[in-house]
Amino acid sequence: MPRRNYKKKEIKPDLIYKNKDVAKLINYVMRDGKKTVAEKLVYSAFDMIKKQKLNPLEVLHKALDNVAPLQEVKPRRIGGASYLVPIETRASRRLFLALNWLIEAAMSRSNREYRRFDQKLYKELMDAYQGQGEAVAKRKQVEKLAEANRAFAHFRW
Repeated sequence: MPRRNYKKKEIKPDLIYKNKDVAKLINYVMRDGKKTVAEKLVYSAFDMIKKQKLNPLEVLHKALDNVAPLQEVKPRRIGGASYLVPIETRASRRLFLALNWLIEAAMSRSNREYRRFDQKLYKELMDAYQGQGEAVAKRKQVEKLAEANRAFAHFRW
């Protein structure tokens, strides 16, 4: 833990949509500091969503709501035993997990159907928007684990 308080960096909204969630998505997609490449990939996926006559911001926010977990488990060591204690997920962590799970699910899609990352991201966003896909399955798995360990909720402090 830091010895003194630190100020959390304020993220600037992206240039086209003026939205902080889109800016975070771009930053998480970015590899090796190549932000323009990440922007092109994300905006390309959003253009594909526009071709479906849908609002990309609406699709992104609904997808994030469908992927972000309400509860997760945190291991606590009590009396020589480790218990998985279910805790509510903070809003900032929910966004972090949802964006990471979306990107991981997009990366793990097979190369047969979609070769480029922007196509994979588009498909994963649309699946999450409809409540399907690997990222939504990950959320269900995490929440199921939290529900199964509800008996240890009294260890939360």
